[in-house]
Amino acid sequence: MTKLWDLWDISPPLHADAPVFPGDTPYQQHWNARITPECPVNVATLTLSPHVGAHADAPLHYDPEGAPVGLLDLAPFLGPCRVIHACQARPLVQWRDIEHALVDLPARVLVRTYAQSPTRWDPDLPAYAPEVLERLADLGVQLVGIDSASIDPADSKTLDSHQVIRRRGLRVLENLLLDAVPEGDYELIALPLKLITADASPVRAVLRRPR
Repeated sequence: MTKLWDLWDISPPLHADAPVFPGDTPYQQHWNARITPECPVNVATLTLSPHVGAHADAPLHYDPEGAPVGLLDLAPFLGPCRVIHACQARPLVQWRDIEHALVDLPARVLVRTYAQSPTRWDPDLPAYAPEVLERLADLGVQLVGIDSASIDPADSKTLDSHQVIRRRGLRVLENLLLDAVPEGDYELIALPLKLITADASPVRAVLRRPR
């Protein structure tokens, strides 16, 4: 059968050593049941922050009155997307870092900031300048993503970029794995779980485009 699509898995692996924000809950797994002559199945219990690995933040994460992730419209998480390389952007992604790739912009923008994604916690993680998100919203962008752990600096207490997406109604994906993805246009598929009271959800984020 002819393969019609090229596919990129942009979700980092989840395991006990996956990096998390200091103080957050890492991935943990233990077995409730293992296959034996008396038991036909393996059954595991998972404990983790919903912000481990590739994830979608809900408004509830940065707004006490915000919607939980399980009640969000799925449409922003599925559809045409542009990956933009800005691997020299430090400490914040500025407009000049992405303006080379903004012609006929789709409604979803993912920015690659790492030449190679870190396997340990990065306290100096790159983030978005708030005014960049304002200008992207002005262009009709509905979802922004980044390959770092946050769209705000790790030590931010005001979360200025999160407050922009709250005010402008944007959705956000963080901790994406964009190392192998060429700059260009794709279809994004990154659906959050229907966690009705949660502030975020892991996603299995993929990009695809016709061959």
